[in-house]
Amino acid sequence: MKSLITTLCLATVLFTQAQNSIDLLTISGRYGFPQAYDAPFQNEKATETGAMINLKIPIKLSEKSIWFSNFTYTNYSVNKNFAVASEDAVMKPIGLNAFILQTGLVQRIDENRAFQLLFVPRFMTDFVAPTGKSWQFGGIALYEQTFNQNLTMRFGAMYNQELAGPFVVPLIDINWKISSRWSITGLAPIYLKVNYKVSERFVCGFSHFGLVTSYYLTDPNYLGDYMERTSIDLGLFGRWKMLGNWHLEGRIGYALGRNYEQYAADEKIDFRISIIKIGDHRGPPKNVAFGDGPIASLRLVYSLPLP
Repeated sequence: MKSLITTLCLATVLFTQAQNSIDLLTISGRYGFPQAYDAPFQNEKATETGAMINLKIPIKLSEKSIWFSNFTYTNYSVNKNFAVASEDAVMKPIGLNAFILQTGLVQRIDENRAFQLLFVPRFMTDFVAPTGKSWQFGGIALYEQTFNQNLTMRFGAMYNQELAGPFVVPLIDINWKISSRWSITGLAPIYLKVNYKVSERFVCGFSHFGLVTSYYLTDPNYLGDYMERTSIDLGLFGRWKMLGNWHLEGRIGYALGRNYEQYAADEKIDFRISIIKIGDHRGPPKNVAFGDGPIASLRLVYSLPLP
């Protein structure tokens, strides 16, 4: 076990120059407080729950190269769902599952520069009758520049063939140790944390997470439709080092722009760059939206300190 941890340390240090640690395993649960639907179901409320498991595995290939794999499983559930029109068949209740793998090469050019090329297959399904049409394929490319011992940044983009159409997100990854207590980490615009180190065992701060995902639906009543989920989660967090490398992190915040929108298979977007849609040929979604609202989550994290 000790030799495995040493190997992981040597591998991760190749591409985490400004980091003090890497979260190898994360297990989390999420709860969205009940919120009312739009008219004509404003007297009904939706409750959103979720779960996530994330595992990172870096494998050292050489003194300057590693093969990096990042596996994530997520589940989102909504206890109710209503159709806009009586003839519309919609997913009720909502249950969405994602299996996402990021895997590829991290290559260091020299002491201050590196790049990452990752292949990103996704299996996005309702699990009613899983099919090959649930697969999506994309990739991530990042160029890394270390400016000093306290600041490393990566610049690049993510591409995915969403069910609505091609989707590109420009990316800026930042790892900035501002002072002995303050730091900023994250991959904007997907996730970001502003950290304040209260003590050696407790860190708190601000967190952001936002991403568009789509899921292929396989129920015979609406076979071929897809559900597009959008949410921007803003909140505060506290992270406590419990025992060894195990941490417990709690978050409380607010979900903005949260939508679960069901569309027919032929309703497409020509191209999307982040939040900008080019050629959106979709009509109104088949289902009724529910409101933004407070969210809470709890995470168990195994974080490996780096030398």
